[in-house]
Amino acid sequence: TDYTKENVRGEFATLDAFIREWRQDPQKEKIRDMLLERGIDLELMKAEQGMEGVDDFDFICHVAYDKKPLTRRERAGNVKKRDFFGKYSGVAREVLEALLDKYMNMGIYEIEKTDILKLDPFLKYGKPSKISSYFGGKDGYMNAVRELADAIYMDEVS
Repeated sequence: TDYTKENVRGEFATLDAFIREWRQDPQKEKIRDMLLERGIDLELMKAEQGMEGVDDFDFICHVAYDKKPLTRRERAGNVKKRDFFGKYSGVAREVLEALLDKYMNMGIYEIEKTDILKLDPFLKYGKPSKISSYFGGKDGYMNAVRELADAIYMDEVS
C-alpha cells in the first residue's frame, strides 16, 4: 500500500492533479497499465482489502490520498439520481443505461471500448455500427460514452 501511495503521488502530486488526469484521459486504462508496469496490481490489492466493488479511481484515491471510496454501484446510483439519461431517448438511452449497468459490474475500462457493443445486452440493437447510428455515428457514440464517464466521476470535479 505504501509503495502504491508513493508511486501514485510521484506521478500525481495532488489529488486534484490525479482527478484532472483521470477525467481528461479518454482511456483510463493507461493509468492502470502504468501502475501495473510498476508492479502494482489494483485488482489484487482490492481483493486483499475486500474492496472488489470499488472503482479503480476510488481505490487509487483511497490508497494515495486517504479519500473515502465509493463503490461502482454508488457511482451508478448517483448518475441515475442526476437524470443524466434525460437528454437521450429511445435506443440511445437504453444503450447508455446498459453501459452504466456494465460499469457497475465490470468497471470503467470495459465501457470505454467499442467491443462491448458485441456482447449482451447490446446484440439486440444490432451491430456496433447500427448502435452508433442511434447517436449520429461513431463520433456521437464516443462523445456519449465520454459524457457518461464524466457523469460517473462528476462529484470529483476540481
